[in-house]
Amino acid sequence: MTLTPVAPLPEHEVRVRAPGKINLSLRVGPRDEDGYHPLSTVFQAVGVFEEVVATPSETFELTVSGPQAEVVPTDDGNLALQAARLLAERVGIDTGVHLHVVKDVPVAGGMAGGSADAAAALVACDALWRTGLSRDDLLDLAASLGSDVPFSLTGHTAVGSGRGHLLTPALTRGEFHWAFAVQHRGLSTPAVYRAFDELHGHDTPAEPDAEADVPLMQALRAGDARALGAALHNDLQTAALELDPGLAEPLAVAEDAGALGVIVSGSGPTVAALARSRQHALVLAAAFTASGVADRVLTAAGPVAGARVVSATD
Repeated sequence: MTLTPVAPLPEHEVRVRAPGKINLSLRVGPRDEDGYHPLSTVFQAVGVFEEVVATPSETFELTVSGPQAEVVPTDDGNLALQAARLLAERVGIDTGVHLHVVKDVPVAGGMAGGSADAAAALVACDALWRTGLSRDDLLDLAASLGSDVPFSLTGHTAVGSGRGHLLTPALTRGEFHWAFAVQHRGLSTPAVYRAFDELHGHDTPAEPDAEADVPLMQALRAGDARALGAALHNDLQTAALELDPGLAEPLAVAEDAGALGVIVSGSGPTVAALARSRQHALVLAAAFTASGVADRVLTAAGPVAGARVVSATD
């Protein structure tokens, strides 16, 4: 009898899982002098996850597997590598790390997959190097990497202000079920904001109106999926449709299939449809598939926790 050799486990490995997000509401103010837009948004973390595996290395390296892995940069333009380098600089680590990203969140899809990678890399490297940083320290580093990274670290449901990085936890009851129509063609977030400025720059309120989301917050506290569906809002949706008119098709398919609400997620192009139940989410997913309006279809529930260590070896 011949035994198949088993590869040895690495001496030290940390595996971290971080969720994608949707913006239940996204309200956008006018571009400021720095080129950024003030936001009022309500994030929800959903059960579509990125995993980052950190192992010791003399240099900073990154590899990727999973859907659309071939379009993910593996150089210093990758936000996860930037996160690892930033943490090393902060704590005085003079070694490197190998990060392996297992993707599931759509690439350039408006669900913050890159931000999830960065948050996961911070948590993984913190554990690998035993830095002992507090959660607040990690949140400070996360905010310097990008507007969505702090939420990827915390997860659950939260109200974001400023550039989206200032977070206040939101009370929710129960869970909400979603179906996602994913497109392999990404949308550039800066391009969507430029289109927003061209379409709405002359009539954008001086500050995003957070008070307009009172019905949405009430729906979350009550666990009322029907009321939540009616309150979904995205100021960037018109701009995303301007750049990618084909997104009208999955929006219409979800509505025809009885979604409680349907919205372009963030800057798009992923379309998120709110279902009545887990079973109804599968019905919505089947409608996306049957109509051929998505390159990939996902279902998930939210809210879920943010970046967390799921396994580690010493």
